[in-house]
Amino acid sequence: MQQRRRLRGLLSLLVALLASAPAGAFYVPGVAPVEFEAGSPIKVQAIKLTSTHTQLPYDYYSLPLCRPKNGTLVYKSENLGEVLRGDRIVNTPYEVHMKKDVVCQVLCNSFDNPMSWTKEDTNEVISRIQHEYTVHLLVDNLPCATRFQLVDSDDEQLDRGYRLGSTSENGDETYINNHLRLVLYYHTEDNLSFRVVRFEVETRSVDQAEQTPGGCSIPKEAKKKQLIKDTETRLLFTYSVEWRQSSVRWASRWDVYLAMSDVQIHWFSIVNSVVVVLFLSGILTMIIIRTLRRDIAKYNQDDSLEEAMEETGWKLVHGDVFRPPQRAKLFCALVGSGVQIYLMALVTIFFATLGMLSPSSRGSLMTAAITLYNFMGVLGGYFSGRLYKTMKGKMWKSTALWTGVLYPLVVSSIVVFLNFFVWGKRSSGAIPFTSMLSVLAMWFGISVPLVLLGSYVGFRKPPYEHPVRTNQIPRQVPEQAWYLHPIFCSLLAGVLPFGAMFIELFFIFSAIWENQFYYMFGFLFLVYIILTISCSQISIVLAYFQLCGEDYHWWWRSFVVSGGSAIYVGAYSFFYFFTKLEIDEFVPTLLYFGYTAIIVITFWLLTGTIGFWAAYTFIKKIYGAVKID
Repeated sequence: MQQRRRLRGLLSLLVALLASAPAGAFYVPGVAPVEFEAGSPIKVQAIKLTSTHTQLPYDYYSLPLCRPKNGTLVYKSENLGEVLRGDRIVNTPYEVHMKKDVVCQVLCNSFDNPMSWTKEDTNEVISRIQHEYTVHLLVDNLPCATRFQLVDSDDEQLDRGYRLGSTSENGDETYINNHLRLVLYYHTEDNLSFRVVRFEVETRSVDQAEQTPGGCSIPKEAKKKQLIKDTETRLLFTYSVEWRQSSVRWASRWDVYLAMSDVQIHWFSIVNSVVVVLFLSGILTMIIIRTLRRDIAKYNQDDSLEEAMEETGWKLVHGDVFRPPQRAKLFCALVGSGVQIYLMALVTIFFATLGMLSPSSRGSLMTAAITLYNFMGVLGGYFSGRLYKTMKGKMWKSTALWTGVLYPLVVSSIVVFLNFFVWGKRSSGAIPFTSMLSVLAMWFGISVPLVLLGSYVGFRKPPYEHPVRTNQIPRQVPEQAWYLHPIFCSLLAGVLPFGAMFIELFFIFSAIWENQFYYMFGFLFLVYIILTISCSQISIVLAYFQLCGEDYHWWWRSFVVSGGSAIYVGAYSFFYFFTKLEIDEFVPTLLYFGYTAIIVITFWLLTGTIGFWAAYTFIKKIYGAVKID
């Protein structure tokens, strides 16, 4: 009975994880709630300014906004992930105290001495407003959000941050949101200590003339908005604070942010992916159970050997099927990099599914991915070195160096190239020089040495055993059918794996380029497993057809063809750019396609490696099951 209860408990936990339970159920160890007493000061910090039109984040104080009274800017010490995201968390002059409402307060200067902007400052603000920049504030590690109503229904949803300003319908006039109403929700159990559970912002644009002279009083309906023109500008920034009690507990306070995604769509994606896998499984079962088993039975009967050799051709290439491919060093380096990427993604998504990389720990996901990639170098080097020895290679050191350097060199070259353009725009998204040195130190100090160590161990291990010997003279490959052309096979092989994951890809792209949260890691973990299975299955099917056509050059082909889904990822990125985004400037366009190129290259290595190992295992099995004279 006790064992049944334990098993039931484990199953319940597994279902909760895979269904991507609310984020409040799992949190990063060490992230504890902060208790506030009534009247305790609460910091209001700014993260950055973002826009989906430019994809260029900026520091909060890149604009002439109100600074703290003492004039001292205190930037938070950030992790690597936050720096790469362009976050620059800094203090603001907003004064907020727990459960203490503020009707109206001037943020900086005074009514008699409003803030003054130069013409250059005003033009910069106008440009940001016209590009629909959003301001992101932070209270108790909780980002601010703005309520809005859906066009098709009256349902209310939350959008991250608040708009810096707005423009008139014809676009001739620009207004700035110079009054913020900070609506904060708290939860308490004993009325002695309180926890912040939600942070909303309501914006208004109020002309200075609408306010009461000598004080701060915002009318309920402002007749005139704060207009800013291409001249020197004088204006006031004001704010109010309202506290509301909430029944939401601290552990569930992120649920409202993470519930922006439609869970039903994710379930539809899972069902769609399962159907794809079942379809591939049916084809694979038909090949293995009907065709392949029949072939092996005939091959193992001496009296029907001739007849078997006439009917099919995959046994005819047994003396060449394990012949090492051309450019074996490059091939092993790519496979090793693919293993490194695959294991990094698997472990990262798994821990994110457990809630270990929650959004409350800002930048933790990217930091964990980079760190895990470096430490997975030992396994990438191991498989690369052992595979290279199996191919009877001698220069394992250069192969190991290729494995540790090739992929990171391509990625870093693209990033550094793009970084020059971001630097030119003075965006906070530009990677600081010190952070680049940190990444290089991790690469050369951790990843490359671990790859060399793994390659050394792998090369000293015995090579992978092959069931048949390789002939000295290579067999001539006959002319292949048109449907076995590598391009056609790549397009065919990429359809089903891409179809199994394109819905999740849409949400990932939205999180990256439209400033949304993505936290459905339970679904993503399932899709990742389904992607692995579908790539393996399609690689096995195409490898079998290729060998039946007496073409034994399957090494490179299994890798390239299995990575065919990367073609569709690249095509989808073009579709997403022209249909979902509103980017119309050169630098943001360059950034989008530059980072998309990194995604496509990474995905190609990932899926190509999966397909190669699946085909390699399958081929060893089928040739080990027949008698070779």
